[in-house]
Amino acid sequence: MELTLSVTFAVLGAALLHAAWNAIIKSGRDPLFDTALVAFGGTAVAFPLLFVIGPPEAESWPYIGASVLAHVGYYATLAGAYRAGDLSHGYPIMRGSAPLLVALAAGTVFGEGLSFGGWCGVLLICAGVLSLGLAGGGATGRATAWALANAAIIALYTLVDGTGVRASGGAERYIVWLFFFMGLPFGLIVLALRRGEFLRHAARHWRRGIAGAALSGLSYGIALWAMTRAPVAVVAALRETSVIFGALMGAWLLKEGHLGPRLAGAATVLAGVIALKL
Repeated sequence: MELTLSVTFAVLGAALLHAAWNAIIKSGRDPLFDTALVAFGGTAVAFPLLFVIGPPEAESWPYIGASVLAHVGYYATLAGAYRAGDLSHGYPIMRGSAPLLVALAAGTVFGEGLSFGGWCGVLLICAGVLSLGLAGGGATGRATAWALANAAIIALYTLVDGTGVRASGGAERYIVWLFFFMGLPFGLIVLALRRGEFLRHAARHWRRGIAGAALSGLSYGIALWAMTRAPVAVVAALRETSVIFGALMGAWLLKEGHLGPRLAGAATVLAGVIALKL
C-alpha cells in the first residue's frame, strides 16, 4: 500500500474536521460536559445508520470492544487536558506524540516498515506539531501530563482500529458500529456522577454535542478508511496536520495568542508532509 494523492487530500480534510471539533469542546464553558455531549452525540448520529449499514465481520468485534474501552480513557484525558490548559498547548502535544508511537509499533503490528522518506516525514511532522504546543502559553505541568496520557491512548486505539477496520469487510461498517458504541461508557459515567449538572448543560448545549460528534465521526471515519489504503503510521502522522488548524483556531478564534512562534512549527509540519510524498 502507498499514500496516493487522493488519500493525502482526504486525510488533510479529516485533519481540519478534527481540529474543528476539538475547538468546539475547548470553546465551551465545561470541557468535561461538552466531551460527554460529543460522546453521546456520536451514538445519536450513528444510530440511524445502523439500519442502512450492516454489522462488520465477526473478526473485527474484539477490536471494536477494545477501542470502546480505550476511548473511555481518551475522553477522560482529553477533558482533563482542556480543563488544565489551552487548546494550542494540549492539542499539539496530544496529537504530536501519538504518531511516533504508532510508527514505532506499526512494523510489529502490521509488518509495515517505513522508508527513509517515510521516517523523515513522520519525524518532521511530530517535531513540528510538538513545537506548536511548546511555543505559546497555557503550558502547565498538569496540562502536559494529561496531554501525554492522551497521546499514549491515541496510539493504542489507532493500532487497534487500524487492525479492526482491515478485518471488518468494509470500512463504513466498522466506523458506524464503532461510533454507536464508542461514546456510551464515558457519557454514562459522566451522567451517573454529575447527573443534574450534566442534564442542565445538555439542555442548553446539545447542539454543540451533535455538531462535535458529526465532525469527529467524519474525521475519524476518513482516517480509518485511509488506513485500508495506506500504511497506518503514515496516515496517523498525516492526520496530525490538524494541529496547524488547531493552533490557528486557538490563536485567532479562542484568543490564546502566540501565533508568530508557531509559524516555524507549521513550516516543519509542511516539510514532513512533503517528505511523505517523496
